[in-house]
Amino acid sequence: MNKFATLNKVEAYNKVVYYTLTIENEDGVNDKSLFEMFIDKHNNEDNYEKLHHIMTWLKKIGNDIGAKEFYFRPEAETADTSALPPQGVDREPTYFEFNNETGKNENKPNNLRLYCFRASETVVFLFNGDIKTANKAQDCDNVRPHFKLANKLTKLLEEKFQEKEIVWNEDETDIEFKEDMELNW
Repeated sequence: MNKFATLNKVEAYNKVVYYTLTIENEDGVNDKSLFEMFIDKHNNEDNYEKLHHIMTWLKKIGNDIGAKEFYFRPEAETADTSALPPQGVDREPTYFEFNNETGKNENKPNNLRLYCFRASETVVFLFNGDIKTANKAQDCDNVRPHFKLANKLTKLLEEKFQEKEIVWNEDETDIEFKEDMELNW
């Protein structure tokens, strides 16, 4: 069975426009995009701070610094798919986790991953993700399906750019596409 995905704008900030995809389910419909599913899954007591950290990065990248490559975490050598949050625990905004033993917040790496395709410094496609429990995305049962799907979607989006079904606007700060354009595989 062929699968179809449609492209949706998430938010346009000062320096970055974020997009996501909605994938049809077996019934041919889906009311939530990949990014909405990511937010819904992790907007809970266990992951709220991790999700908030990533959302803060999206706003900072979007409003203040642009989608510079070094803010996006490479997850595999051969894929254009990357992840947020950026590498390094000291990058602002930092992530803090409460340590029950010490009773203090500690600066820790955020293991929640949001997979994305950074098409340029001004356009980023947001997919889905999960809690990463292994060094490599391919070795983690939680993130592997999201990572594989993100890689597939990244390749499809790159093809749409090559085929000129997705084109850059006049000043190359955003994209244009037919509203009914579908990615299928």
